[in-house]
Amino acid sequence: MGIFGRKDTGETTTTATVNPDLAALTGDYTIDPAHTTIGFVARHAMVTNVKGKFNDFTGSLHLDGGDPSRSTASLDVRMDSIDTGSADRDGHLKSADFFRTDEFPEMTFRSTSAEALGGDDYRVTGDLSILGVTRTITIDLEFNGSAKDPFGNERVGFEGKAEILRSEWGLTWNAALETGGVLVSDKIKLNFDISAIKNA
Repeated sequence: MGIFGRKDTGETTTTATVNPDLAALTGDYTIDPAHTTIGFVARHAMVTNVKGKFNDFTGSLHLDGGDPSRSTASLDVRMDSIDTGSADRDGHLKSADFFRTDEFPEMTFRSTSAEALGGDDYRVTGDLSILGVTRTITIDLEFNGSAKDPFGNERVGFEGKAEILRSEWGLTWNAALETGGVLVSDKIKLNFDISAIKNA
């Protein structure tokens, strides 16, 4: 049973497999960057995938165990922390051809709605801002559970994914291939592996 899916029916159960009171997980959380990955995948030269991530970001969650529509998420990403495993490629991505990090140092996400899809599956919709352009995206999430770590922190975990067309944010640079097609795909897959700590 997922945190967002809990409904207060006024009934109790003694089933051994039911998680502890998920309503107790309701609260404000800070995303732990040391145990969180904000990643992406782009098709390169029509034949392979290039994976990357951002190493510097902050974020917060408000989780409501009784009403998923009251849950929120926000994320602020430093664009010059982009990391694809190639210094030359990272430099190109930071340049005027792509993210123009000197002029637009941050990418932000602010949720506008959340819903339970059943089981541990949820959907969060919100505003993604890149290069000063804001458009709506939808992120599908799976709740991975909660635990208390060895340092006494209450943690929750989520995995998420979304797909965007980078051209909708003005990211249009490309190069034609001699064999047809283009160097970089318009479609970008976003991947999230999130660990968040409950605020004291």
